[in-house]
Order: sequence, then structure tokens, then C-alpha cells
Amino acid sequence: MCLAIPARVVELRPCQRALVEVGGVRREVSVQLVDDVRLDDYLIVHVGFALSRLDPQEAAQTLALFEEIAAQFPAA
Repeated sequence: MCLAIPARVVELRPCQRALVEVGGVRREVSVQLVDDVRLDDYLIVHVGFALSRLDPQEAAQTLALFEEIAAQFPAA
């Protein structure tokens, strides 16, 4: 199973890279598959690659759903 996650761009970096954030976790990803990436864009990220841009409202709904699911499985 594959999972792509909405992530917010917090920094643009050289060589078609960007720093993105999800739930306080930051990772560098490649943005070479998405045109004209800007700060605060939401991107669908899978295994280190941004695949597409996502509407901020849809990103917020998806992230809220992930949080709701995670709350059903408390850490041991």
C-alpha cells in the first residue's frame, strides 16, 4: 500500500528541492515534478517526491482526518 501525504512548503531550496512540514516534522523533498512551487503551497508527497499541488482547504481536511484516525490508536 502507498500513502501520499499533504505537506506544506516551508522553504524553497536549490536544485528543485523544498523543505516541507507535516505535523511538526520537516523533510526535504524533490519538487521537480510540480511546476512553480511557492512557499506555503501544499503538496502531495510520496517517498521524497512532490507529486502535485493541493488546495489548502482540502489539505486541512485530509490532515484533520489523519489526526482523527491516529487518535484511535494511542501510542503504547
